[in-house]
Amino acid sequence: MAAAELEYESVLCVKPDVSVYRIPPRTSNRGYRASDWKLDHPDWTGRLRVTSKGKTAYVKLEDKVSGELFAQAPIDQYPGIAVETVTDSSRYFVIRIQDGTGRSAFIGIGFTDRGDAFDFNVSLQDHFKWVKQETEISKETLEADTRPKLDLGFKEGQTIKLNIGNMTTKKGGAAKPRVSGSGGLSLLPPPPGGKTAVPSIPPASSTSIANHVSPPPMLKSSNMSNADILLDLDAPACASKTPTSTTTDVWGDFNAASSGVPNQAPQQSNWVQF
Repeated sequence: MAAAELEYESVLCVKPDVSVYRIPPRTSNRGYRASDWKLDHPDWTGRLRVTSKGKTAYVKLEDKVSGELFAQAPIDQYPGIAVETVTDSSRYFVIRIQDGTGRSAFIGIGFTDRGDAFDFNVSLQDHFKWVKQETEISKETLEADTRPKLDLGFKEGQTIKLNIGNMTTKKGGAAKPRVSGSGGLSLLPPPPGGKTAVPSIPPASSTSIANHVSPPPMLKSSNMSNADILLDLDAPACASKTPTSTTTDVWGDFNAASSGVPNQAPQQSNWVQF
């Protein structure tokens, strides 16, 4: 099946009211002027339909009621000779119509509404913009097929070596830990074989020491037995029962205190012992 038979016709724009004018030959290169036409007396009125088949667009003039084709203008390029705008209005155009025998003629068309003329112009622009993109894509595809392909596959016996961080090496040594990003504070790892410094404890102030000094423990004689300790515990109770002697020698306490100090050198005193 031929490629032309596979293409389908699509409708780009339909305008229900269009006027056709017979135009005089162009006398200069300045372009066509709609004011030279008989705008009040159009030669034909009907419906305009813009279609596309492949890369070619068609402007078809049809009867409003029956849809019979009055004339059509095949367009291969826009802007181009097939469709031209007039120099004095945006609602009128000059198109080149052709019949099946190859004959062609230039006629003028016009729209009552300026919006209809805008839609007609944009539909042709969009179609040929798509044609340009398709041509560029086909050209790039053809160049890609003709250019030599790059073989990125591995040859037989070819190997590669990847160096990935934070992976255990062959010698058994682990990679150093990474320092965390700006999201948190982290410390550097200690050097190999080093010791972590222990923070020193600040000395306590003299005031706190004075407030927490505990009283010295009471010294007991090494000759005191467990029975003597029990007698000491019972001493207050016994003292309350035994009456104290009123003939206690006051100077005897001083003599006992002086004799109880061990290894104390004798001192000369002016006091006379009694």
